[in-house]
Amino acid sequence: MTIVRRSTLQAKLLEWYGRHRRDLPWREVRDPYSIWLSETMLQQTRVETVIPYYERFLRKLPTLQALAEAPEEDVLALWSGLGYYRRARMLHAAAKVVVDKYGGYLPSDAEELRRLDGIGRYTAGAVASIAFGRRAAVVDGNVARVLARIFAIEDDVKGSRGLARVWQLAQDLLSENDIPPGDWNQALMELGATVCLPRAPKCTVCPVLAHCVARARGIEGRLPRVPPRDEPVAVRRVAIVLSSPSRVLVARRCIGLLFGGLWEPPSTAGPPGALASRLGVDLEDLQHAGEVLHVLSHRRLRVRVLHGKLGRLRRFSLPGREYDTIEAVAFERLRNRPHASLTLKILEVANLHRRGLPSVRQ
Repeated sequence: MTIVRRSTLQAKLLEWYGRHRRDLPWREVRDPYSIWLSETMLQQTRVETVIPYYERFLRKLPTLQALAEAPEEDVLALWSGLGYYRRARMLHAAAKVVVDKYGGYLPSDAEELRRLDGIGRYTAGAVASIAFGRRAAVVDGNVARVLARIFAIEDDVKGSRGLARVWQLAQDLLSENDIPPGDWNQALMELGATVCLPRAPKCTVCPVLAHCVARARGIEGRLPRVPPRDEPVAVRRVAIVLSSPSRVLVARRCIGLLFGGLWEPPSTAGPPGALASRLGVDLEDLQHAGEVLHVLSHRRLRVRVLHGKLGRLRRFSLPGREYDTIEAVAFERLRNRPHASLTLKILEVANLHRRGLPSVRQ
């Protein structure tokens, strides 16, 4: 029977991390603001996607003070395409609190950090341990998977009992021996991200294979136990793209709705004729450009795209329950308006993606 010798496990994992960790921009700094930003962006988002956003964000807003003073629309514009825009709003709100209450310096204590908007238990532990060297544990999906396999935890790690066990184990491991908290937490996350993968763990190259109880029992493939995910709800909409050689008509979604505060070509879940009428065009004058598929965590959006000419600029009357304003915007200025990657997909289908717009793949 495999017995997990914790001190040996920690030594082997830390040695492996020192040699094999990925070269990521936020690992080259100890600035609490930069680390907080990276951890916020990495929530539910792949590392490869985050890197260019992280670097661009810091070029524009290099300090916590700069973030606090920036208009929300500028913050959302820098976040455009990254998804989960509530993260950006809470990051912005928390920065203002840090400036007003803490003099512009993030608190180093994990419990104090959790009082700020958008900072949960994981992010607080990551910032406290990596930026300040505090012995605060972290548990994300990667860490939960690694610990569930090494210690053969068969409880659902997303359920209250299983999650409590994993958090307690993570804190115990951090407290039992004199190890660097930030490096240890990142080593666990790195192992889960690159070796201890969800569906096909690379056990043969795992630095702590000899300590893995699940592997010894032959059950690593079915751990951790998680409940089945609900299928995304199918949603169909129709978007109308009206453009001239230099401008495109976009509307801003109402706050509180999906993509609230972001700009997009007007769309509807109802009859396209009614939307066309509100935009002052005839449905018969619009051409079918194609269809866009956009998958979110709980929704699967299929958007039919209609394209037509933007006539003489005038005041439109679209705002209603879904939009609060509408405007014909120059293509080169659209990149500075907050927008979802769905907007870029729609414009690409309408063959407008090369007119000074950011890449749809950002």
